[in-house]
Amino acid sequence: MTEEIEKILKQTDDQMKKAIAHLEIEILKVRAGKASPQMLDGIMVEYYGAPTPISQVANVSIVDARTITIQPWEKNMLAPIDRAILAANIGLTPQNDGVMIKLYLPPLTEERRREFVKKVMSEGEHAKVAIRNIRRDHMEAIKKLQKDGMSEDLAKDAEGKIQAMTDKKIVETDYHCSIKEKELMTV
Repeated sequence: MTEEIEKILKQTDDQMKKAIAHLEIEILKVRAGKASPQMLDGIMVEYYGAPTPISQVANVSIVDARTITIQPWEKNMLAPIDRAILAANIGLTPQNDGVMIKLYLPPLTEERRREFVKKVMSEGEHAKVAIRNIRRDHMEAIKKLQKDGMSEDLAKDAEGKIQAMTDKKIVETDYHCSIKEKELMTV
């Protein structure tokens, strides 16, 4: 097989792996009734004029299954962290005691669990769309190589490998979503 095809197949695999990794990160952010430091990923705090992740200005820890504590390294960061959590609209109200911030996760209702499952499935669909777009782009690259003189057999073989990768990643996406759905719906 030519070097160009090998390069395209490698790029296809790498980009599809990145799509799956992104899905895993997004799924981690969906809470399943258990406290997790990843729930605060993506929340930025104003720290000396620069937006900074909470984990870089405070110690985030899990006390029990339903409680997250945030202990800022500087006391003057309590109010900005409090405001950032409220502004992020993650469904939690911070409890500030002057030393640390506590986040209590209420038990999930059936309705809320179903909303979270819908969100997970939506993230899964986004990942599938990304994977299919990667497939389309690389199939076009193979067709272009075929127009430039590559044999039809090599092109068909490469397209088959790309389709096999796509099918495998779609199944992997469904697997991740179903695992999270089971986790969410378990009371």
